[in-house]
Amino acid sequence: MEVVTIETPQLGDRSYLVHDGEVGVVIDPQRDTDRVDKAIADAGVRITHVAETHIHNDYVTGGLQLARDHNAAYLVSAEDNVPYERQPISDGDSVRVGRMVLKAVATPGHTHHHLSYIVTDGDRQAVFSGGSLLYGSVGRTDLVSEEDTVPLTHHQYASVRKLVEEAGTDAGLYPTHGFGSFCSSGPASGAESSTIGEQLAENHALTDPDEEHFVRELIHNLTAYPSYYAHMAPINLAGPTAPDLDVPDSLDGEELAARLERGEWVVDLRNRIAFAGNHLRGSVSFEYGDGTKFTAFLGWVLPWHEKLTLVGERQDVEDAIRDLSRIGIDNPDAAIGAGPADLAPGAATSSYESVGWQEVLQRPKEDRILDVRRTDEFEESHIQDAVNIPLHELLRRMDEVPAGRLWVHCGSGYRSAVAASLLQRAGRDVVHVDAKFRHAEEAGLTLVRHQ
Repeated sequence: MEVVTIETPQLGDRSYLVHDGEVGVVIDPQRDTDRVDKAIADAGVRITHVAETHIHNDYVTGGLQLARDHNAAYLVSAEDNVPYERQPISDGDSVRVGRMVLKAVATPGHTHHHLSYIVTDGDRQAVFSGGSLLYGSVGRTDLVSEEDTVPLTHHQYASVRKLVEEAGTDAGLYPTHGFGSFCSSGPASGAESSTIGEQLAENHALTDPDEEHFVRELIHNLTAYPSYYAHMAPINLAGPTAPDLDVPDSLDGEELAARLERGEWVVDLRNRIAFAGNHLRGSVSFEYGDGTKFTAFLGWVLPWHEKLTLVGERQDVEDAIRDLSRIGIDNPDAAIGAGPADLAPGAATSSYESVGWQEVLQRPKEDRILDVRRTDEFEESHIQDAVNIPLHELLRRMDEVPAGRLWVHCGSGYRSAVAASLLQRAGRDVVHVDAKFRHAEEAGLTLVRHQ
């Protein structure tokens, strides 16, 4: 048995190809299945099954399309009511995949009908735990509904114990979430690999003997998650189509300027410092960079399914289109260019200052500091007299933003760049603080800490 990991660092998830050298199964594929097709071709195997651990809340699945493309059986929990053809699978059911045997284990908690899979090949085992048992933690339990959170957390506690009882301690553990995904909860370890035995020794969900304590602690530590999650399960239940990953024809400068004049969402993918120095007036900054923050924050912050135009270099636009398709944002328009002069010559431009903590110390007393980190981050530690409006709440709370010039910061500079661009678009005077929050105190700013 060989396990091929297909990483999606942009969302903090992993998919897996598991094969015996001839045939295989794909578990939890992302929507852009060309990456999976390449892994299958590179391995020189035939896919007989595609399996979902759950109806996903953080991305659009490619499972249905992949199964159809390869004429493979599509394994989905028998408890999930879906309109498309699938092979229903339930707790304890086994399926043969070449010389391997895949066994389903009901592990409710992350969702009501969550399944994990134990794949056995001779004396070797691998556990594919989806959003159940993660490295050092478990999948979050508050994505279904508020009223289900407590019972699902109890289920999660029981499920991971059931799973480790059914698997050997030497079995490799292969979760879908836990690599930066907002679907994980608690103190995730940051490990790249692990075994069931290691988790028995280290995972708080397995080492905490008090179920009520575990439930209280996990729920207490749950933080905000992207608003676009609300759209993922309905898309996946309905049966997603294949994405269109082609870059559209570039808009001309006149049309781009017209869209800005109409107040449409024009997203600049360039480095946030370059954006601060000069950008098309009315555009907003979502730096693409390595892609690890772009998708989640754009999907979280901007209104869902409003017309979107991406502007930037071709490679960034191409990558952004792929990433956005994974959360169901399809067919954005695009304008290709290195900056405002390329994109829309003669169009109105804007800029704002981008500074470090030393400049914040020297700001006029009447200016306000706006902290756009999450509420839990702010409560743990914040700059004295700062106002907190989390980035993901900013558009609907613009009337709460203090008057006057605003010095906007976050934890690293990424979220504050988005916030500064949104505030300037709304007519506010902003300074972007492009600095890591952990360096604020050493620079001389006074912090207030949670007691």
